[in-house]
Amino acid sequence: MTAPLVDIRAVSHRFGQLAVLKNVSLRIEPGSYTILLGPSGSGKTTLLSILGGFVTPSEGKVFIRGEDCTAVPPARRPTTTVFQDYALFPHMSVGGNVGFGLRMQGVDGATRAAKAREALALVGLSSAFDKKPHQLSGGQRQRVALARALVIEPAVLLLDEPLGALDLKLRRQMQDELKAIQKRVGTAFIHVTHDQEEAMALADHCVVMNDGRIEDEGPPERVYARPATRFSATFMGESTILAGKVTEAGDRTGTVTTPAGPVSVRSALPEGSAVALAIRPEHLMLGGAAGTASLGMAKVSDVVFQGSFKRVLAVSVEDPSLQFIAKLPASTTVQPGDTLAVSCDTDQIIVLAD
Repeated sequence: MTAPLVDIRAVSHRFGQLAVLKNVSLRIEPGSYTILLGPSGSGKTTLLSILGGFVTPSEGKVFIRGEDCTAVPPARRPTTTVFQDYALFPHMSVGGNVGFGLRMQGVDGATRAAKAREALALVGLSSAFDKKPHQLSGGQRQRVALARALVIEPAVLLLDEPLGALDLKLRRQMQDELKAIQKRVGTAFIHVTHDQEEAMALADHCVVMNDGRIEDEGPPERVYARPATRFSATFMGESTILAGKVTEAGDRTGTVTTPAGPVSVRSALPEGSAVALAIRPEHLMLGGAAGTASLGMAKVSDVVFQGSFKRVLAVSVEDPSLQFIAKLPASTTVQPGDTLAVSCDTDQIIVLAD
């Protein structure tokens, strides 16, 4: 097995008495696009700051390219950071901004200009070399910040919510561009966000954080389809959660008693185990669909048209505290007040130890 590009070993960090990271270990491979995903206060930005050298961890070590970089300052480690506010120098031209890091390294002017032009071409801004940052749109300034970071050829590019200041349409456009640029340059990107859709669009390695710990990590497809924890199931996309207990257990299947009735699942958990069943919205069926697991009747409380589908909320008739979340085809005829049968395919039920 090859050595990881970044190896974070048992890192913890405290601000005063507040523990913001708790024994975090993480390996990041060369050429990967890693997303640190989590809510505010989960520790993802602190972890990025430790990787960038802006914060020294209270405990643990950070290795980059096999070298201990735990106490190495930002300017001397093989990383660069792109901040949410871009941090461009307003008095400098775009070319001057992009070449600034090379200037700090003592690179001569002609070489700086040539490399800055190459970096701007990489992000699709060849014509902006002589402009000032205020003459560019938000998306263009974001690309200038990206070019400035890439021009010094870092081993790892760190991105701190780089798309947070952009509107929805531009954010999605920049997601496509970021992924394409990362594939072209081959640099490992580590990107902090709280946006689940952004994580799934960009990552090949998704790290879900909560309360200073890593809850789950892996390819986004696996984290979404088979989350490791209840938090991961609810933060990486939506889920209907059914709390229950295993009342019958076999070698590979079992029956779980839930507020929606008994549900057969593919799981080898022992009898008596407390579990949570997570069901993704696209796997719930309403209104007489032929599902193998009946979840009772529910009354529709809200229908939201979202273009390619309708997001439907429905409350269980048997247990009003239970809410179902379904994603139905846009053409589905359903409205608030309808009472419908709820079912799902047992193969799609995610069984989590509670």
